[in-house]
Amino acid sequence: MRIVSFLPSGTEMVCALGLEDALVGISHECDYPESVRGKPVVVRSAIPTDTMTPLEIDRAVSERLRAGNSLYLVDEVLLQQIAPDLIVTQDLCQVCAPSGNEASQAIQALKHKPKVLYLTPKNLSEIFENLLEVGDATGKQEAAQRLVHDLQGRVERMRERSAGLKRPRVFIFEWFDPPYCAGHWMAEITELAGGEDRLATRGEDSVRVPWEKIREYAPEVLVLSPCGYRLDAALREAERLQAYPGWDELPAVKNNRVYAVDASHYFARPGPRVVTGMEILAEIFHPEVFRGLAPLDSYRRFEPVRV
Repeated sequence: MRIVSFLPSGTEMVCALGLEDALVGISHECDYPESVRGKPVVVRSAIPTDTMTPLEIDRAVSERLRAGNSLYLVDEVLLQQIAPDLIVTQDLCQVCAPSGNEASQAIQALKHKPKVLYLTPKNLSEIFENLLEVGDATGKQEAAQRLVHDLQGRVERMRERSAGLKRPRVFIFEWFDPPYCAGHWMAEITELAGGEDRLATRGEDSVRVPWEKIREYAPEVLVLSPCGYRLDAALREAERLQAYPGWDELPAVKNNRVYAVDASHYFARPGPRVVTGMEILAEIFHPEVFRGLAPLDSYRRFEPVRV
């Protein structure tokens, strides 16, 4: 079987099931496991985000979407040469990877019509269902069932350990400028980890939240999780947050409970490591109870540079 993945979470799922050798095409954002780097890239961003600020990225994305333009470019010539048997893509978020329309257009141009698997999870259970679907599509049903069983066990153990803990009032920044709340599975894993984010949209897209609303909410813990950012990049961009009126007055800031996380690897991608993201949040919310769960360099306390 020849597999092409249009999205990082699909690549992680395929590799987690032992099919890395069958993976013959990836997106430019696929970077886990490290060994996939160097595989043919069939999808690239249409926006040069590496040189842009969060506000510039937000404006460019909004403008392209309003104009009906895609945020991604599919290399149809390379895809034709690869001739995949299976394409793993998504129809959940136009910002995350090629969605339904772009994928359909690229596939229509192929002489050899592959099977297409759309992954559109909005919560943990649907992420697990997607893993089983990838297993069914690739003949790896048993491996998928074992993986899902292990992930579900970690979720249930967390649910039991966090029950009865005092839940801090949390706000998770999914974007800094303008501010976006957490969406999809994030409210669920926040709750499992022993926190509560009342501004998050459960099972729905992340949305803009007026700064004054965040200020009135007065979060006790802030989690800086800008979509697509690794930890060091999130920490650099977080310096901008100090310009918001009343930033220093937030309880989380006063009590030094502001944390940046590796959103790209543990939160934004609906794959197996979202469960690790849940464990990272537990360690942030309740360090006296949960220790040693978070991988090295998965989160860090935000210590702003004072000017």
